[in-house]
Amino acid sequence: MTADVHHAAGARQEVVSCGVAARQAAGELAAASGAAIDAALRRMAALLTERAPAILDANTADMERGAADGLGRGLLDRLRLDEGRLAATARQLELLAGVPFPPGGTELRTLPDGLRLRERRVPIGVVGANFEARPAVTVDIASQLLKSRNAGVLRTGAAALASATALFDQAIAPALEAAGIGRGALQLIRTPSRHAATELVRQPALIPLVILRGSGESTRALAAEAARAGVRTLAHADGGGVLYLDRAAEPAQASRLITESLDRLGVCNRLNLLLICSAVWDELLPVALAALAKADVSASLPPHGHPLGHEWALQPGREATVTVAPVPDAAAAAATANEHTSGLAAGIVTSDAAAATAFLAAYRGTGAFWNASSRLLDGFKLLGVPETGINVDHVPGPRGPVTFADLCLRQYVVTPGVTLGSLRLFACAQVVGEPCDPDPRDMK
Repeated sequence: MTADVHHAAGARQEVVSCGVAARQAAGELAAASGAAIDAALRRMAALLTERAPAILDANTADMERGAADGLGRGLLDRLRLDEGRLAATARQLELLAGVPFPPGGTELRTLPDGLRLRERRVPIGVVGANFEARPAVTVDIASQLLKSRNAGVLRTGAAALASATALFDQAIAPALEAAGIGRGALQLIRTPSRHAATELVRQPALIPLVILRGSGESTRALAAEAARAGVRTLAHADGGGVLYLDRAAEPAQASRLITESLDRLGVCNRLNLLLICSAVWDELLPVALAALAKADVSASLPPHGHPLGHEWALQPGREATVTVAPVPDAAAAAATANEHTSGLAAGIVTSDAAAATAFLAAYRGTGAFWNASSRLLDGFKLLGVPETGINVDHVPGPRGPVTFADLCLRQYVVTPGVTLGSLRLFACAQVVGEPCDPDPRDMK
């Protein structure tokens, strides 16, 4: 047996083992009370602070290995943890614990013969997640799965494995145990083998849905493999924010938004493509270049030797780059964003409401902004809860920041009215986790 075949077999064994353990714990998690789940989230937040030294030591080791391996500026920024980032993650967990659970079911209509139709939320069961070298995503996704009552199997790459392991062992697993929730509900794949990512999307009977986050090419390859295996994915393969400076853009505001959009270079919603109205190109280009220089970012000016929407965050050594190009007007800017980028986010800077309306009406992407930064396209910033990722698929389903409220299956339930009270109690106990009183109408 060659070494590669041996590694593939070992990776498959570990993925299957984690999937079986998560599946066995899924029923218990689905029935857990809301109080227990929120207690686990609060304990997780406390442990991030209490055990920060051990977590940061592990991250330091990852950072040193990453630098030695030649990781670029953007990737090292994704990989880094510090006390501030841990504290911010802990605050998000506290806020998540205070977010109400969605209703377990919704009354829809009365059918012929007195039958009543109800829509019920049902946990998926086990959800997998494969994510890039951003250790905090370990906690983000684990918390979202927990709040949605889905068991999970998490996998990150070798670059962040020590950090992810420390976060899992120091905060996630003990928080579950302290709240009386089985530790098996959430699993972390410990092998650094890349084969584990492929095996994660090949287990439809154990892990029917996998969240994919990472670089475009690798994520698209995993999504294709998942499709062949019959596994559904929520894939975040490409990013890159677009900003259009209209002829009526205020220079100071344009400069501020460019700067705000580049506070971090390794994230998907940073400024990637800057479009400037050709009628004011000579006036606004110097403003844009000055703002880019202030952020220590270079401009790729026309003629371009690369695709217009090339995502710089994914190119080691060139992350600190923004493509700059002229366009005739707001409609052309929206069309450029639609045709040449991933459709993640695009914004317009203008004091002209008509131009803004034209841009917002024409842009089809996930997030559209007027005089605001694409960095706002984030689950916590927009919706007040962490996200599992940002889905840019152009099909029905959860799109944009995906949160715990999206991680469910829809079930239609038809019953005689007289039995709906007991069904409501069952639905609340199994899905929402809290008892609720029957509707007096059901007692008729």
